[in-house]
Amino acid sequence: MEDLSKIRENINEIDNKITELWKERMAAALKVAQYKKENGLPVLDSKRERELLDRIADMAGDELGVYARVLYDTVMSISRSYQHQYLYKESGLTEKIRQAVKNTPSLFPQRAVVACQGVEGAYSGLAAERIFKYPNVLYFKTWNDVVNAVEKGLCKYGILPIENSTAGSVNGVYDLMAEHNFYIVRSIRLKINHCLLGNRGAELKKITEIYSHEQAINQCSEFLREHGDIKVHICENTAVAAKMVMESGRTDVAAISSENCRDLYGLSVLSDAVQNKDNNYTRFICISKDMEVYPGADKTSMVLTLPHRPGSLYQVLARFYALGININKLESRPMQNKDFEFMFYFDMSASVYDDAMYSILEQLSDECERFHYLGSYSEVM
Repeated sequence: MEDLSKIRENINEIDNKITELWKERMAAALKVAQYKKENGLPVLDSKRERELLDRIADMAGDELGVYARVLYDTVMSISRSYQHQYLYKESGLTEKIRQAVKNTPSLFPQRAVVACQGVEGAYSGLAAERIFKYPNVLYFKTWNDVVNAVEKGLCKYGILPIENSTAGSVNGVYDLMAEHNFYIVRSIRLKINHCLLGNRGAELKKITEIYSHEQAINQCSEFLREHGDIKVHICENTAVAAKMVMESGRTDVAAISSENCRDLYGLSVLSDAVQNKDNNYTRFICISKDMEVYPGADKTSMVLTLPHRPGSLYQVLARFYALGININKLESRPMQNKDFEFMFYFDMSASVYDDAMYSILEQLSDECERFHYLGSYSEVM
């Protein structure tokens, strides 16, 4: 059997040849880009790429055909990215972001009218108090009402929960991102400590019903499983649940809510820290109708849709890799009224001063079926 070191030497020689050929191919791709620029042609030529992939797969044979197709799919994706670098010119989106960076005040506002979902004591209200020093909070019944209040100018900003470390993503908010036009201007991670609250005189062993928001119920599933004889009701907000318990006057009902609601509604803590995990955090986003990009913005979010065919998402991810951009979060959501089609939500780590960020935005907005830039911002703890 051939010695391993000799096999590796042979591989090194092959890699050297491949690298030289790769450089030649990229140089040729640059000439193609120059021709396209001079003749006003788009970078992506889907028909040409399909023909090339079919030809390469046939050349590789039955055993390696699939692997060759994957390899050249990546090669062409990187080639398009390289061509974009040459063809790149600032679009309306890039110009709008740069203007927002230039025109946004250097300090985040301390006072603002802020829309939150629920009633006094809601976690979104606590998040608003952490983001703004002196918020004037207006409460609304639903997340959609919060977005509408911002879009119509009733409130300058709005607070929405987007994900929890225990229960996962808040799907309803992701759907709102696809349906409405607003921008994320800041985000915050808030530690969530759920308490079981009841009216004075209530005892845990006598509780027959518990009220809370669906997300809080999911975050406290282990506690609720231990008390499986208690009936659980979903309501629109944890603070609403606490208020309902207070207004009922009953001692056999309780709410999973915040310690802040205990004092606010004169309730008693029947059990503290009933969430599954002690390190239970919810991430909230602060939204605005206008694009605002404050100094230090190092996170960018976007929503996009892709063609319903194999490799579509893979090609997008290759662009991030080629530009050295880290993806913090990737979430998929089914599109309403469309069978088996999905929109994708991306959070990426990229400074608003980094040209790579603008490059990826230009590439994706140019080639994706639908692209929505959600904002560049920083996150506070």
